[in-house]
Amino acid sequence: MDAVPAPPHDADEDFARRTAPHRAELLAHCYRMTGSAHDAEDLVQETLLRAWRAFDRYDEHRASLRTWLFRIATNACLTALEGRRRRPLPAGLGAPAGDPGDDPHLLIHREPDVPWLQPLPGPYGEDPADVLVGRRGLRLAFVAALQLLPPRQRAVLILRDVLDHPAAEVAAMLDATVPAVNSSLQRARARLGRAGVTEDEVDDPADPADRAVVDRYAAAFEASDFAGLARLLADEAILEMPPSRAWFLGRAAYRAFLERTCPPARGRWRMVPLTANAQPALAAYRGPADAGSGPYLPHSIQVFTTTPTRIARTTAFIDPALFAAFRLPPSLPQG
Repeated sequence: MDAVPAPPHDADEDFARRTAPHRAELLAHCYRMTGSAHDAEDLVQETLLRAWRAFDRYDEHRASLRTWLFRIATNACLTALEGRRRRPLPAGLGAPAGDPGDDPHLLIHREPDVPWLQPLPGPYGEDPADVLVGRRGLRLAFVAALQLLPPRQRAVLILRDVLDHPAAEVAAMLDATVPAVNSSLQRARARLGRAGVTEDEVDDPADPADRAVVDRYAAAFEASDFAGLARLLADEAILEMPPSRAWFLGRAAYRAFLERTCPPARGRWRMVPLTANAQPALAAYRGPADAGSGPYLPHSIQVFTTTPTRIARTTAFIDPALFAAFRLPPSLPQG
């Protein structure tokens, strides 16, 4: 294969300057398509490389730079998704677990071979306007539902309903006809409707009350105050913990599981507030059983879906490797 000649230095700088404002939105788009923050980063890099190689042929009279970049990114995602399994969350794979019993650890054995949905670190751009646009359609439940769709239907729905591209633009991006795009969109909407997806799960859920209830949850967890924690849960609260397939439904089951797996020990946990998927989240660090004998180490990234006063769903990604993606320290000191 012949080497691709590098463009002149000034052209390279012009490319970087013009594409930089679109990077955060491209990352969010690739994440919605794949359900993987890691894959999304790789696909954005591939998109920018393809665009850089073709930049001298870009015609701004035929398409805006944003539309052109999204065409490249969408097709890169579709190629990457060929033959891949969808990325689920535990609650999408079967019925909830029963009573945790005396040995709840038997219910939560890891299933690392499942390509689990990953959380996406926030924020989603440096400019406030970019943040507002970029985080739309990023809630975990919505991204998980997107994975139920065939990749091309997924692309059509994201481009039309999340990013508001006209049908004609989407048709050009996908080398399809407008009627074909409209048909795919109808099928995709119907499938998400059957999955229970609502408009609220597409739009940005920004509300200070969301953060406040999660902060109270964090304080109760750190204090091993399970009664106080339970009061913050909705009646039908969900607790799921990928890479375990098991999940729990209802305040009683949620509390029972925590009480049996996290014995009361004030100071055993440190919770760091952050944002993931445009939702309030916590990074949970666990200290040693012998208090004061070592640092707090990464345990899980916990993402919360809330009502104005309650926690409706906790998705705890028990994967210490995720902490680096959130730019979190590898440990926290005692004290």
